[in-house]
Amino acid sequence: MEIKWHNSALKGMNVKEREGVTYLTYPAFEALPGIVHGFSTRLGGVSSGIYSSMNLSFTRGDEEEAVRENYRRLAAAMGFAPEDIVTSDQTHTTNVRVVTEEDRGNGITRPRPYTDVDGMITNVPGLVLATFYADCVPLYFVDPVHRAVGLSHSGWRGTVGKIGEVTIRKMEAEFGSCPEDIYAAVGPSICQDCYEVSEDVIDQFRAAFDKKHWNSLFYAKPDGKYQLNLWEANRRILIDSGIREEHISMPNLCTCCNPEFLFSHRASKGKRGNLGAFLGLLDV
Repeated sequence: MEIKWHNSALKGMNVKEREGVTYLTYPAFEALPGIVHGFSTRLGGVSSGIYSSMNLSFTRGDEEEAVRENYRRLAAAMGFAPEDIVTSDQTHTTNVRVVTEEDRGNGITRPRPYTDVDGMITNVPGLVLATFYADCVPLYFVDPVHRAVGLSHSGWRGTVGKIGEVTIRKMEAEFGSCPEDIYAAVGPSICQDCYEVSEDVIDQFRAAFDKKHWNSLFYAKPDGKYQLNLWEANRRILIDSGIREEHISMPNLCTCCNPEFLFSHRASKGKRGNLGAFLGLLDV
């Protein structure tokens, strides 16, 4: 089917459809050898009702077998096996886990032996990192020089805590990655026009970011609320952490503006499934 995105030109992302499953990719990552990646949409799964149809959450009330079939379909479309996936346990921390061969299948074929993990990095070929979304910001990292990847979940708390920078520093420490070599992407998530927050949230952004950036990050409304730009905040974090601006891919795609194709917590008032971000090194 043809997707007519709302309030978006879908700059910087490709729409792929394979075996009935629709997902999104980044041209910048497709140009890098040995990388498998993607971001799911709601299209191509078997879930029904508020989870229709490609829900990837086992914990929101959907039927387990439907979710497992969704993973089978999505993995086949993207080019990996469900048992190769390693999942996060997202609780809005800035905890980043180093994923090894022993983690293969965690959260999919067996229970996760860890909690409170919002970011993951690995240099093990054949593993596919997976994090989950319905408005928060996916952050992708690829180091083609040292053959390492990272994937992190950045809601407003993770953005204040600069989990993007935490992930980059962890890749430096574990794999010898240099920020200027890393390619990064900010994934589909809620746009500034849709993301209203209260002043207590903005106070934390004022504390976390230099005042010269405030005008690009948020603005006040007459009712005392604010509109917050998580895309720009994360882009700024990546640049300040040493990522080259030309190595950053932006989404220009809002989950809340496109609830027919993407799950959005705000648009659905919490009645929804989960999207997934996937990133791994091919086993070549």
